[in-house]
Amino acid sequence: MIINIRVDYTIANIEALEKLSTELNKLFNEFKNQFKIQEYIQISTCNRDEYYIHTDLCSLDHPLLDYANKDLIIEYGDSTIIHLLRMTSGLESMIVGEDQILGQVKHSLNRSKKEGHCGKVLETLFTKAIHVGQTVRGKTKINQGSISIGSVAVELAQRHCDDLTSKCVLVIGAGKMGSLVAKSLSAKNLKAILVANRTYYKAVELAKDLNGKAILFNELNDYISKADLIISATGSPHTILTKERLEKYMSKEIHPILIDLANPRDIADDINDLNVKLFNIDDLRGIANENKKKREKKSGEAEEIILEEFKLLKNSFKVMDVEDILSKIRVNIENIRRTETQKAISKIRESNDNEKVVNDFSRSIVNKIFHNISQNIKKSAEEEDHELIEAARSIFSV
Repeated sequence: MIINIRVDYTIANIEALEKLSTELNKLFNEFKNQFKIQEYIQISTCNRDEYYIHTDLCSLDHPLLDYANKDLIIEYGDSTIIHLLRMTSGLESMIVGEDQILGQVKHSLNRSKKEGHCGKVLETLFTKAIHVGQTVRGKTKINQGSISIGSVAVELAQRHCDDLTSKCVLVIGAGKMGSLVAKSLSAKNLKAILVANRTYYKAVELAKDLNGKAILFNELNDYISKADLIISATGSPHTILTKERLEKYMSKEIHPILIDLANPRDIADDINDLNVKLFNIDDLRGIANENKKKREKKSGEAEEIILEEFKLLKNSFKVMDVEDILSKIRVNIENIRRTETQKAISKIRESNDNEKVVNDFSRSIVNKIFHNISQNIKKSAEEEDHELIEAARSIFSV
């Protein structure tokens, strides 16, 4: 059984998401303690935290599948598969059709394989999901236009700035999210763009692409006073911009707009007490809903592709269920073949009648393979197991 446990932006705002991610990890540990988890993959982004678990030891009526905390989502079976296919296709994203989730899923798969807790089932599922995401984008063009969280963040900034072309922008974080934001900003003919990152060379690389300026992370305070717009998107577990820090280093003439795209958040809530505007991922929802309405037709086309691919994937899993049986049957028959071949080779060396040796060899293989089949079918007849008898007729086409 494949189980998905998750919390995301559809059921929690950014503050609740941070708290519920801890609750989610506790629930995952309960699964680990109670069942032998053959495989698992975690996906963690700015607006979702999910685990995909494969285990054969959890029954459908187990209490953990009816978890009391309704702030977390638990799905299993077909629902889990369809959710993942929709997610890689961009239909479960806040910004419908965005491409970033596809890279995040690939990264999660590769990390799980590297760490040794991804096996055949989840690798098959995730590989298929990535293929479906690529197919949906290729056929529907659902990802055309400005549809990343970075581009929406820039649109939000434009709605609250008189003119971005005259502004100095400070981007904190040169990871994937920070890069998306910075590249969206670079097309706006800014007065200046500054990039800060804990790993300085990454800031240098991004700033070079944008004709901006990289700054050392420990020099951040010196540039806060120069920024009209500050966008923070780091992977830091701790707050980076506090009320005290901003109050101390912010210019009296410039009251910046701040956009926090991190989870956990980079910017403390109490900054709202200052004369600044602070936005976070929750504030992108309005623009995201506008985007969703524009893409309703393409979303419908995507759903049709997902349904077809889901059927194919289900068939793959059905075949996978018997592959182990087929493999063992093949190994058994191969062992018989090798043993009898060695006997035949020895007899050929000692006999002048090779035709007889070959006939004996082939007859012996048939007898060895047929013996267990014969015994099991006879036993089924004695026990009136008509279902197995009919299965034998079907398997051997008799």
